[in-house]
Amino acid sequence: MLALERVRDGVIVVDTAGEVVYRNPAAERFERARGADAVADELIGRLLERALQGETAELELPLFGPPREVLRVQAVPLRRDDESVGAAAFVHDITELRRVESVRRDFVANVSHELKTPIGALGLLAETISQSDDPAVVQSLSVQVLREADRLARIVDDLLDLSFVEAQEAPTREQVPVRVIIEEALERVRPLSVSLGIPLREEPISDDLVVACDAGQLVSAVTNLLDNAIKYSDEHAQVDVSAQRENGSAVIKVRDRGIGIPTADLERVFERFYRVDKARSRSTGGTGLGLAIVRHIAHAHGGDVTVTSREGEGSTFRFELPVADGATSTAPSSDNGMAEAS
Repeated sequence: MLALERVRDGVIVVDTAGEVVYRNPAAERFERARGADAVADELIGRLLERALQGETAELELPLFGPPREVLRVQAVPLRRDDESVGAAAFVHDITELRRVESVRRDFVANVSHELKTPIGALGLLAETISQSDDPAVVQSLSVQVLREADRLARIVDDLLDLSFVEAQEAPTREQVPVRVIIEEALERVRPLSVSLGIPLREEPISDDLVVACDAGQLVSAVTNLLDNAIKYSDEHAQVDVSAQRENGSAVIKVRDRGIGIPTADLERVFERFYRVDKARSRSTGGTGLGLAIVRHIAHAHGGDVTVTSREGEGSTFRFELPVADGATSTAPSSDNGMAEAS
């Protein structure tokens, strides 16, 4: 029985009269339970009754909690020398398995939808071009073809980036000053900020704020946060980026003064393909994968990313990573002045 004491699955054994003779620690939650666990206990009892009649029974039970769970319950008859001596029930928590399956289904459906739109547009544009003799029309449609092709390429690139981050169990680590990461990200988004009229402001960052990271991934994460802030800002609305040490962590903050995020959407903005404002996302060329990539990079580095926001006032994304204490940096120093682009 010692082995059963340590397993995560619940195990309940009853005698031929249906009386419980053994219940391991994982199954104690169902004894004299209330709420959802009481429902599970009733189901377990029914399956054990069937098992006492010589039938192997199995059912999947969703519990709506909180927290939400999915349990797979199996009851089997116990026999000795062809004589019934009782029955046993096994309760296996398959919540995570079902969650992963749901995410996978949603991901495939979303990828199919996202790819279908530009592919369909390309086909329609190509057909129209082939039937037109007007050079002006052909020129206009050709520009649209290039736009849709670029959109398709961005989706594929983001999918590849996300797939790579998810597949990489442990990113390559090197000690890099956070200031260097942020300055590289700012350089990547500066053309976009200039074209949209969004000023960028980098607050002074200490040279000794260093993290152990995959520099390429971290630059990609900060770039995505800045890109998101710029695209969801109104013209001339400043975007701020800062970094500082907080309780042993390096905290990078990207603040915009844009449209903000409704409270109901705050928990979902890091999901793949989730968009708060679908119409605006499509007009700005967003793929809906940027923040999902940021979250996976943060988690892969032992950190986290969160957001606070008020509609109409803007959003602040907080990207947190462990500090590489005792690190030395050979990176070039800066004047730590305010860096701006308009």
